[in-house]
Amino acid sequence: MTIDLNSMPRKDLEKLRADVDKAILLAKSRELKEARKAAEQAVAEFGFSLADVTEVAAGAAKSKLRAAVSVPRYRHPENPELTWTGKGRKPEWFKSALASGVQPEEMEI
Repeated sequence: MTIDLNSMPRKDLEKLRADVDKAILLAKSRELKEARKAAEQAVAEFGFSLADVTEVAAGAAKSKLRAAVSVPRYRHPENPELTWTGKGRKPEWFKSALASGVQPEEMEI
């Protein structure tokens, strides 16, 4: 089926575009339902529901965010509660220790 768009009046082209947009939305909705059904069948083979799997995925994403927290690399020479990861701006206690002659290696954890 070949349509000569160049010879069609604007009104017919706009109608065609509206019809195509509607058909695309319906196809997308139909394909989404099919994909959901296939996903439900796939997880059911393992004894889970789609909600179980998506909850696990959401929990994994949250745990990755928590795992991204850096561990301290340096500790204050006199106050072990003060630490620094070595990333970002240097804390004042680190700068002061360097100014007084303490080497970074001496403060490593």
